[in-house]
Amino acid sequence: MNIILKLQRLLDSTRAIDFVAPLALRLYLAPVFFMAGMSKYNSFDDTAAWFGNSEWGLGLPFPELMTFLATSTEIVGAACLLLGFAVRWMCIPLMVTMLVAAFSVHWVNGWQAIADAKFCLFNCADAIAAGEKLSVAKDVLREHSNYDWITEQGGITILNNGIEFAATYFVMLLVLFFIGSGKYLGIDYWIKEGMKKN
Repeated sequence: MNIILKLQRLLDSTRAIDFVAPLALRLYLAPVFFMAGMSKYNSFDDTAAWFGNSEWGLGLPFPELMTFLATSTEIVGAACLLLGFAVRWMCIPLMVTMLVAAFSVHWVNGWQAIADAKFCLFNCADAIAAGEKLSVAKDVLREHSNYDWITEQGGITILNNGIEFAATYFVMLLVLFFIGSGKYLGIDYWIKEGMKKN
């Protein structure tokens, strides 16, 4: 029993550096949202057309406004996450953005971001078809190109575009919403400390 208590005390001592966890989440998510926001910014008109068109796009109302809101949320959100400023507040519109992405874009494609029939949870017919197409694509590349050169930085995959990434980012944002930016390495912490002194 004594060894268990010692191990528990050792585990509890790691609380002294618990600020590392929210920092890691913030530093992981900041470039994800910055790149997504800049992609929308750099192709604003095309994104708005895709948001608004019901035949080959999402068919959302007010596509220019929706594009502006998504773009600004992701770019400003990335900056806030990086700086640790208004993190809990910024997580709200970022989580909404992830929910919209998950349900309006990715839901029909199932769970997986990358198609893999071996680990399919739902929408398996598409994953199986993707596997067959991937096999054909690899055969064509082996026959008509330098396959080793093409794959030297990684294997070829078929994007399934499921909800996996949007759901993962949502969960990470949800954690930050509840725990905040963390101690020491975020503006929120120092604002809170300053308010305690007043």
